Amino acid sequence: MKRIGLFLLTNLAVVFVLGIVAQVLGVDRWLTSNGLNLGALLVFSALFGFGGAFVSLAMSKWMAKRSTGAHVITEPRDATERWLLDTVHRQAKAAGIGLPEVAIYDAPDINAFATGMSRNNALVAVSTGLLRSMTKDEAEAVLGHEVSHVANGDMVTLTLIQGVVNTFVIFLSRIVGYVVDRVILKNDRGHGIGFFVSSMIAQVLLGILASVIVMWFSRRREFRADAGGAQLAGRQKMIAALERLKSGQPSSLPDGMQAMGIATEAKEGLKALFLSHPPLDQRIAALRAAGG
Repeated sequence: MKRIGLFLLTNLAVVFVLGIVAQVLGVDRWLTSNGLNLGALLVFSALFGFGGAFVSLAMSKWMAKRSTGAHVITEPRDATERWLLDTVHRQAKAAGIGLPEVAIYDAPDINAFATGMSRNNALVAVSTGLLRSMTKDEAEAVLGHEVSHVANGDMVTLTLIQGVVNTFVIFLSRIVGYVVDRVILKNDRGHGIGFFVSSMIAQVLLGILASVIVMWFSRRREFRADAGGAQLAGRQKMIAALERLKSGQPSSLPDGMQAMGIATEAKEGLKALFLSHPPLDQRIAALRAAGG
């Protein structure tokens, strides 16, 4: 039920490329020509940080289609496609959002995702494995979960959070580069190779740490999307869908899109910090507790 993995990877790539462009164009040299200009650096970091996040958002639907080979339903070819289209459109109207594109992609596992720039410009896609393995009640709940992500504005909220963390990643990485270049390497002739290398390494490492914050937010909003799916399709249907996922096979989504799926593999220790989804048992328990 998620698109976070692809979004993060695209975002990190965009920000990294923008950082290199800034180096080539001499922006970093200007920022440090007479000492580190923190005010100008913060403005620069915000422009590039939010720019990278919004470029990733704008590309999210196109990248998702391309990565999965999803077929967008324009004219239903059979009863299953007609049911899928009608169900998503009915739920979208109930949720008060524009009708999203509906797609199917070929994969053996039970999976689904939603993405898009806004509540009125979204894509909801399901795997062929989901359509084969789930009952219509369970599939309806999964679709309700995805529609709830769109209705909650999750991708826009994620973009804003990503923009904030990008800003601080760029800001702090330049400070690290400046300290390494001027204080440790004692370079006083403008920019040295130490600034370029250390700031790029710091940007990558800080970007990975920033992902922990984004993943924490992603896990929290899964519970909201589950509640939304329960409201649109029925609580028992949502619980049954999550129970079905516990017996499903591993996701076959591309590596960059693993976090976009309906569920992710349970992990422990530090790896758990990078999970986009809470454990299925926790999600099921939350739904049952909410139902009294």
